Amino acid sequence: MRTGLVARKLGMTRLFTEDGTHVPVTVLKVDNCQVVAQRTEEKDGYSALQVGVEAAKPKNVSKAMRGHFAKANVEPKRKVVEFRVTAEAMVDVGAELSVEHFVVGQFVDVVGNTVGKGFAGVMKRHNFRGLEASHGVSISHRSHGSTGQRQDPGKVFKGKKMAGHMGDRQRTQQNLQVIRTDAARGLIMLKGSVPGSEGQYVYVRDAVKKPVHKDLPMPAALKAAEK
Repeated sequence: MRTGLVARKLGMTRLFTEDGTHVPVTVLKVDNCQVVAQRTEEKDGYSALQVGVEAAKPKNVSKAMRGHFAKANVEPKRKVVEFRVTAEAMVDVGAELSVEHFVVGQFVDVVGNTVGKGFAGVMKRHNFRGLEASHGVSISHRSHGSTGQRQDPGKVFKGKKMAGHMGDRQRTQQNLQVIRTDAARGLIMLKGSVPGSEGQYVYVRDAVKKPVHKDLPMPAALKAAEK
């Protein structure tokens, strides 16, 4: 199990294959993605890599995190995420990861926060059909109707579908295919949509429900190795 990458969602566009097929893609930007720390079984009880992305001004980073980055000898990062890895997939602290960590044709899972919709009614939030347009119904056409039962049990059960806050929840989009990578510009292009709004951070890693691609770089694709 390899580490993943932290990327920023730029938006969607389309690409054309050699036979003229139109493919909708989401463009992700990976900027200065470095390994900040290692978590080992001996010291921490589990194996993981802490990855930071995008340079941050020291004044915008807490004193504790400034010490954390100084210990790793890397510049402060705007976003730090931890990925579980196996022992053989460990990468040295300070190494910079390349977008060629993922190869064209492989499948990946992308984790992001969905777009927030604010307070929404049941028709928008849960796809309720609403009440009748006639037969005595007035004002309440988009309401959810009754929520309880009779005197017994005399309460509304937890989890009842009702109006409330919609969106802004962490979701994982599985089995998205890598269509193209651009190492020079740090871009990954995935087929289909990715959860989240433009400019938001997402986490990309190998798909858990697909077999391992035969051309994957192990333990990772590093920028230093490209020179």
